[in-house]
Formats: sequence, structure tokens, C-alpha cells
Amino acid sequence: MGIYTEYLGKRWSFPDLEAERKAQLRRISDLRQRDVLVYAADPRVEGPIDIRQEDILPLCEQLTYCQRNEIDLILETPGGSGEIAEQIVRILRERFESLSVIVPGSAKSAGTIMAMAADDILMDEASALGPIDAQLFWQGKVFSADALLKGLDRIKSEVEREQRLNLAYVPILQALSPGELEHAHNALQFAQELVQEWLEKYKFKFWMTHTSTGQSVTDEEKKVRAKEIAQQLCDHSKWRTHGRSIRLPDLQSIGLKITNFGLESPLADAIRRYFVLLQMTFDTTAIYKVFETPVSQIYRFIAPTQAAPAGIPPGQFMSSLLTLACPKCAAEIRVQADLGEARPLKPGHIRFPADNRVTCSVCKSEIDLTEARGQIELQSKARVVSSPAEGEAQ
Repeated sequence: MGIYTEYLGKRWSFPDLEAERKAQLRRISDLRQRDVLVYAADPRVEGPIDIRQEDILPLCEQLTYCQRNEIDLILETPGGSGEIAEQIVRILRERFESLSVIVPGSAKSAGTIMAMAADDILMDEASALGPIDAQLFWQGKVFSADALLKGLDRIKSEVEREQRLNLAYVPILQALSPGELEHAHNALQFAQELVQEWLEKYKFKFWMTHTSTGQSVTDEEKKVRAKEIAQQLCDHSKWRTHGRSIRLPDLQSIGLKITNFGLESPLADAIRRYFVLLQMTFDTTAIYKVFETPVSQIYRFIAPTQAAPAGIPPGQFMSSLLTLACPKCAAEIRVQADLGEARPLKPGHIRFPADNRVTCSVCKSEIDLTEARGQIELQSKARVVSSPAEGEAQ
């Protein structure tokens, strides 16, 4: 029986699921004799799942529960800001003497950049990194900086060859400013230089001899190898798409040594069990981001809203109804946010709290609705009121 099937058959409540997740994290920590920190997001969710500035605070909060000088970072991310990825790495590197990155699922884009700062990268046959391909937002679309620059090079070559400019390219060229082109160049250079620096400084720190010849490895050889790997990971023409999965054999073929945790039975079992439990957590709750250690956790969850139309006309009042799942026990909670003026409560709903905090009636967990209030008020251009409607008991 597979791990996923085994766990599905248990029909655990959320507290049981969380407890088993913690048990597997403790197993990983005990087997590795290191602290373990999880930074994970659900890549299937449409929301703020990327690596971003607001993740720094909860991540640092979790580090207060880490007491050793060596740490394993379990990383599951679709990517995000390269600058924030750099900041997170700097924090970990200043705090710990040794950093390893465990990728049970996938760490793409900026997540791959973070992995390159590890002394050791642990993956198995199902794990994947991704191309380090800076993404730009231009004319309402997200696309590869490398693809933009290479596309312009092709246009330039065609013009030199044909001695004329194809008129179909004119709208594209007119829409591009020198500043945008410089930004594309800088984004690519930043990623490549960062990866090269970290590989040379951390990943190759203990690379002393060539396995084929037994001869000593020079600093210059480390620099050359780091540059080659960084260039290949940043080569959009090699991987073709930003979402491409780069697996163990691919990484080994470009000269990057990866530890296959699948060859270590107890550790492989613990990591795979944790990853299945993490996916089940995402599947059965509104949680979309997890920051945790074996003894602590912070969750981020999406509270779906049915927001009022933008700009409520003066003298007209509406309500926005929210249905959310408690991040602890997954109990359904229905909240009514009245806009402009209090209205009678809908059946089964509670009024939006003045302090933005709701207490689950089942497990008594406290849920912060500050972000939900901000979204509703931004979209409706009206204030959420928390006082009872006229004639309603307080």
C-alpha cells in the first residue's frame, strides 16, 4: 500500500493530520541530527504563493525555535522574488554554520536560486528544480527576460541580413523603452551572478579532489564550474519554458552533485511521508502557505470572498459574505461583512468582528481576517461596519 492511500484510509481530523506531520519532521530532524524548517506553498492556488517580502517575518519567527547550528530547509515553492530569495538565504547563512535544502516536490525559479546556496541539496527521482529565468511583467503579460533579449537579437540579425526592418516588428520595438531592456539585462545578470557566487562559496566548499583523477581542485576550477552551471541554469534556450522541471539526472549532467535521499531508506520514508501530509493539508484546508518546525507553525490561508461591486452609490448598502475553513480543524465559518451600514444577519453567519479576529466555535482557534477586510474595502470602496443592525440584540 502506498503512503498516500494509507493516510487517506485513516480519515484524520486536521489536528491528527498536523500531529502526524510534526512526527515526521521530528523523524527527519533525528535522522539528520539537525534543525529542520519548512517553507512551503501550494502551487495550485491562485494567490500570494510566491516568495515575497511578507514571508520574512513568519520565517524568522520560526527560526526562534531552532537551537542547533546546522539546519535543513524543506522547500516547496513555485518561485518568486529573486531579491527576497537572496534575503532569506542571507538570514539563514548568518544564523547557521551549515545549510542543506531538501526538495521533496519542486523548488522552481527563485526557489532554485535558494537551493544553490546550500552546502548540500537533497532530492529524489520525483523532485525537481527549475530554470533560473528572470520573469518580467510587460504589456499585461509575464514572460522571460532571456526570451525577450534573444528575440531582439534575432530581429537585429534579420535586419542585418535583409537590410530592412519587417514592419510587423515596429509595434513591438516602439513599445520597448531602453529602461525596460536594461531591466531585463540586469535581472538576468543578477540571477546568474548570485548562483555563481553561492555555488563557489557554499556548494563547492568541500569539493577538494576530482573523482576521476584524484587530483586537487583549484579555486579557479571551482569558479569555472560554478559559472558553467549558473549559465546553463539561466539558459532559457536550453530549457525552453519557465515551468520546465529539471530533475536529478539533468542536474548531474551539468556537473552539479545532488544527494539522492531516496537511497537512504529511513530518511526517504520520513521525507516522503511528510510531503504527502503537506499535500493533504493543502487539499483539505484553505491553507496555502506553511512555515513550520517540529514544534511550531504559522499558516497562511485564503478566505474566499464575495465582494461587493466597486463604488457603492451613496445611500445604498450591501453585504459581502465570506465562507472560510478554520486552519486548525477545517470547520466551516461564515462571516457577514456589512458595507456602509449594518444589515440583518444572514442565517448561519456571524458579524464581521471589529478587531478582525474570529474564534472557531469547534476548536477555539483564533483567525485573523485583517487581510480579508482590506480586500473587501478596497474592492467596494466602502467601510466594513461591525455594529449590530437596528433592533438586533447585542
